[in-house]
Amino acid sequence: MIETVSAILADGFFAAVAALGFGAISNPPMRAFPRIALLAAAGHALRFTLMTYFGVDIATGSLCASLTIGFGSMMLGRRIHCPTTVMSIPALLPMIPGMYAYKSMFSIVMFFQKIDDTAVCAAYLDTALRNGMITVFVILTLAAGATLPILMFPSKAYTMTRRQQCQNNA
Repeated sequence: MIETVSAILADGFFAAVAALGFGAISNPPMRAFPRIALLAAAGHALRFTLMTYFGVDIATGSLCASLTIGFGSMMLGRRIHCPTTVMSIPALLPMIPGMYAYKSMFSIVMFFQKIDDTAVCAAYLDTALRNGMITVFVILTLAAGATLPILMFPSKAYTMTRRQQCQNNA
């Protein structure tokens, strides 16, 4: 039990560190950094938990995690008058499936290097297609999950960056 909790916390911690690095290059306000770390840790730990302990696939786990980040960024962004994308994009970036994208590109390169051997080419093509599809679908679910809260509550997404006096004047 302790190993499980420590694995989940470690996953969330390393995702938070990565998200802070991604956030730093996009220059958000300083008040957004703790929220970026919190969102990344919560989203990545949720995906890790779903995949590791509940047998959920990476695309579904990523959708659940990105919905958590999307709704969380709306809730936290409202408190600090910061747009959702300022917090959600850096929090989502640690969940990009880089290893699947790498394996897909590597298989494509190897496919062209072994073009004369039909059996080897078929194996590389299969690997490239499988990993490429996983990469594309995970990225699509990340984008959909982060965008869905904005589409569901457009008035809240628009007014969250406005102070109270601005809302009265509109």
